[in-house]
Amino acid sequence: MAAPFDEAFFVSLQLLLKAPSKEALRELCSQSHQQGAPESRRLAQSAADHLDVPVAQAQQLLQSLHSLTHHVVFHSLTRPEQIQGLFPASFHASLKNLLTKILLELSPTWRSEVIQKQISLPQLKAFDWRVDMVTSSDSVSRMAVPSCLLHLQLGEQQVVVEASRETLDTMLEGLGRLRQQLTQVAGK
Repeated sequence: MAAPFDEAFFVSLQLLLKAPSKEALRELCSQSHQQGAPESRRLAQSAADHLDVPVAQAQQLLQSLHSLTHHVVFHSLTRPEQIQGLFPASFHASLKNLLTKILLELSPTWRSEVIQKQISLPQLKAFDWRVDMVTSSDSVSRMAVPSCLLHLQLGEQQVVVEASRETLDTMLEGLGRLRQQLTQVAGK
């Protein structure tokens, strides 16, 4: 995969050679992945203090790390050679290996965070149903009329739907037509 980053991007990443420890580098990568990290003055000041560089360079470094971590997560880079292929040949070899190791270690966590924050339709976790018969009512026309109660567990939310016989008939008829259409499409 061709590197989507320019030379200035990698120049700012070379500042990571000034990191006091591997753990400090890991923490900086982790913090830079967060939403809004490149714009955070507090994080830029902290990075500048740890790396002994001006705040402007620390902000550029955070922007580069943020872009790199998001690129790794977005493109699902899960093998060391995939990540190392992003770096130019002139990039510091030990730093490249260390960054690759850190990105491979942290990317599953980042990926699961992204999936959890994603907006999606509710997922059916469980359901239960039963048919109820009204045995007493103030109106004779409502007695002995079956109704279907459907309990749906959608994520953390529970929904109860009560449907009359007419509603169920309409729904089943619609589902039958849908099945016919899908069968016709699959048969072609």
